[in-house]
Amino acid sequence: MDKLWPYFALGAALCWGCYGPALHKGQAAFEDAEKLHKSLRALLCVGGAYFLVALLIPAGYLGSKGVLTDFNWNGAIFSFLTGMLGAGGAICITWAFKHEGKPFYVMPLVFAGAPMITGIISLVTDPPKEGISKVNPLVYVGMILAAGGAYLILAFKDRPLN
Repeated sequence: MDKLWPYFALGAALCWGCYGPALHKGQAAFEDAEKLHKSLRALLCVGGAYFLVALLIPAGYLGSKGVLTDFNWNGAIFSFLTGMLGAGGAICITWAFKHEGKPFYVMPLVFAGAPMITGIISLVTDPPKEGISKVNPLVYVGMILAAGGAYLILAFKDRPLN
């Protein structure tokens, strides 16, 4: 079994953990523009980066292996819809910042909400073999802790320790 997946998962957490603050800085750097124009300019640059990283690199690799044409409709449609979800999330974060959201508030909601939604959807679409009633209660505790973590970040950011 491949033991590299945790490193890639941590890499994604690092990238996405930096995503909000970097996007917010990028929007703010477009000083001469209206808020909507700042947001859309930043999103356009994000899209350019997606194009380079998520399209050119895999296309180059698959093309070099001679398997660039081996697609099927189910895989292509679900994967395309996944890309739409990713882009939809990016535009929602962009617009949250456009409407005065700050990374310190927006991103905990995103990153606490996402695992809870993932957990629920995964339990419904890919339930355990033993049945949904056999799900370890700690799964639900984890969802509650994610919500509690976001609450603590949001509620105590501006409160001093003493």
